[in-house]
Amino acid sequence: MSRPAPHKLEEYPHSLIIPTRWADNDVYGHINNAVYYFYFDTVVNRFLIDNDLLEIGESDIIGLVVETGCSYFAPVSFPDDITAALRVAKLGNSSVTYEIALFKNDSATAAAQGHFVHVYVDEKTRRPVKISDKMREKLTEIVV
Repeated sequence: MSRPAPHKLEEYPHSLIIPTRWADNDVYGHINNAVYYFYFDTVVNRFLIDNDLLEIGESDIIGLVVETGCSYFAPVSFPDDITAALRVAKLGNSSVTYEIALFKNDSATAAAQGHFVHVYVDEKTRRPVKISDKMREKLTEIVV
């Protein structure tokens, strides 16, 4: 498997600044690899919440994560700020493949990047459901 090249910030239509926390660092002095997935989760869900597509504890349709992946290019450490950039790579009937890149401080080149796949399901039955027209319209705005 070939290693991807780091993406550029300008390739992403949406972003969110996330400050790192002291607790994010591991014993090696950089952000622990597992914490990157918290950043992925934050930018995706914040986008959904800010666009009235998710009301935590109230929505009848929820996104379940079925796949994630991340490539790391440069270390990030507290007290760096991260620009978490978001785009949609694939918009299916009931699933969305989000691509996320994390940029350290003012860098325009990704320190890490990856993907996050949601399958949208009925909150009670956990069976896949069609993405709503409203959600499809908003997600289409960040399709690349």
